[in-house]
Amino acid sequence: MRVVVVAEQFLPHLNGVTHSVLRVVEELVSGGHDVAVVAPSYAPAPLGRLAEEVVEDLDGVPVHRLPAVPLTGYPDVRVAGGTVARVRRRLERLRPDVVHVASPFVLGRRAILAAHQLGVPSVAVYQTDVPGYAAKYGAPFLEQLLWGHVRSMHNLATLTLAPSSSAVRQLTEHGVHDVHLWRRGVDTTRFSPRHRDEQWRAEVGGGRRIVGYVGRIAPEKQVEDLSAVADLPGARLVVVGSGPEEDALRRRLPRAHFTGRRTGAELAGIMASLDVFVHPGEFETFCQTVQEAMASGVPVVATGRGGPLDLVDPSRTGWLYPPGDLGSLRAHVADLLGDDAKRAAFGAAAHAAVQGRTWDVLVGQLLEHYGRAVALGVRGRGPRPRRPA
Repeated sequence: MRVVVVAEQFLPHLNGVTHSVLRVVEELVSGGHDVAVVAPSYAPAPLGRLAEEVVEDLDGVPVHRLPAVPLTGYPDVRVAGGTVARVRRRLERLRPDVVHVASPFVLGRRAILAAHQLGVPSVAVYQTDVPGYAAKYGAPFLEQLLWGHVRSMHNLATLTLAPSSSAVRQLTEHGVHDVHLWRRGVDTTRFSPRHRDEQWRAEVGGGRRIVGYVGRIAPEKQVEDLSAVADLPGARLVVVGSGPEEDALRRRLPRAHFTGRRTGAELAGIMASLDVFVHPGEFETFCQTVQEAMASGVPVVATGRGGPLDLVDPSRTGWLYPPGDLGSLRAHVADLLGDDAKRAAFGAAAHAAVQGRTWDVLVGQLLEHYGRAVALGVRGRGPRPRRPA
């Protein structure tokens, strides 16, 4: 197939959207498919003007960069400028069989509209609970308005993919049609118990058990809730990541160990070296770091809302606690830290639970969704005629 992936965010900004786009592109290319990426530009705008459109090469995959500006208050996030017509002209030149729109909101909405105008099927991949973030960023009055935006955008796409049963239900309840479950893959070679680093554990933990969080240090992640486990006897809290709340969290948790953002083999080594992984965020549509911790053989304690509901099997691979109940969060972590046999059993079960969730398997499922989208065609237009060979 000829696939154009439109990414709301992309390299060099690393987050869950970027990570999943990179793995999807990698698997599609290895399967012999023709792939191009459309993404915001991160180049500085010369002389106050938006940068011109450029095409970069990513291991043989063309990346078409559209002019973009930094998001106010979060400069690592770029918002693509331009019009639907501009995106449509790009798609006309690329002539895709299907447009894969990753976490659409601004650029993604334009791509869905452009694909609709061209009669090209689009698959919208829901990945970020932007309406839910509104309250965390001090604008709860925007939540319903944002849901209206999400609903109209996704209902124009040929079909929508959501990463968890909670996200499927959430979208359906807000009036989005044709929502299908498509989870995320995990690299079970990179994230594995064999990468446990005893030297790192000794240097950071000093003989104590290690409780870890990996992710953005931002309001929507509710990182302030980590204070509930920061002073557990015989334990050291490790925070891996960066973000706008990092300085405030460092002041709040002076005894915690902050590593900054880590990637690749270094991140995998840290993850496998934890004793318990904690994720307090309540707005996770999936929560990839929970899955990576499980692949690393580490039991998980996470909030019982959103994506973790599908990932964590309570009393077997970890624990889920009621949203906002920090006493339960603390008690579950203390329970695992204090019982070596239980912690080992939970970690082994967590590792086993994710072994069938590799990216090649998940992209195989994605291709089935692409095929369904092509068969359905664009809403109101019927199936799209096949392009001559």
